[in-house]
Amino acid sequence: MKFTKIATPEQIDQKWILIDAEGKTFGRMMTEVATSLRGKNKPYFTPNVDCGDYVVIINASKAVFKGAGKIADKEYFSHSGYFGSTKSVKMTELLEKNPEKLYRLAARGMMPKTKLGRAMLKKLKIYAGAEHPHTAQLAK
Repeated sequence: MKFTKIATPEQIDQKWILIDAEGKTFGRMMTEVATSLRGKNKPYFTPNVDCGDYVVIINASKAVFKGAGKIADKEYFSHSGYFGSTKSVKMTELLEKNPEKLYRLAARGMMPKTKLGRAMLKKLKIYAGAEHPHTAQLAK
């Protein structure tokens, strides 16, 4: 019988991926980001091991949003648990004020809802401009 090899944390080779969001479609780019963070693009993918790569997104505020009125109509809700504490923020406001939060919310929705998913999400670095402090890691 042939058995599938299960990757251990010592065998994982995590790389740094730089993605320039300028001119790219937001949704399609975020699916690529989630796949890289999770490690599903690697031949030794194991669901219970963090085998994904580090992802650095630059020019986050310059992404393209497709769809008629999607960016104007989409709202993000938050609730503290108390009565009447529901708050909503439009996608346009979030993109102008805090694009990092918009990208993090999109990636979080595609990650597993476990401790492993939260650990994978910590490997996502987002910057609104072109400058980032991760040049040494990307040079590997």
